[in-house]
Amino acid sequence: MITIFNRRELSVTYDMARQAEIRRTLAESGIDYQVKVVNHSTVSLGGEMTRARTGSFGENANFSHEYIIYVKKRDYERAKYLIGK
Repeated sequence: MITIFNRRELSVTYDMARQAEIRRTLAESGIDYQVKVVNHSTVSLGGEMTRARTGSFGENANFSHEYIIYVKKRDYERAKYLIGK
């Protein structure tokens, strides 16, 4: 099980295809991982729903979600090698 105490950040990306590729590589190699998804298109500083206020006009869908991928500290070097970082 991956916890805040035994994990290390492997990658941060805004690219859905890239995060899927990383996840597939880790899964095929038997490396446990955890993904945190941060949705940057939902709440503004004023606490209002951005999309409700403005719709999706002008929104770049490629950068609306941030994917943070964590692995266990002991697997970090191998995972980094496998994803080519």
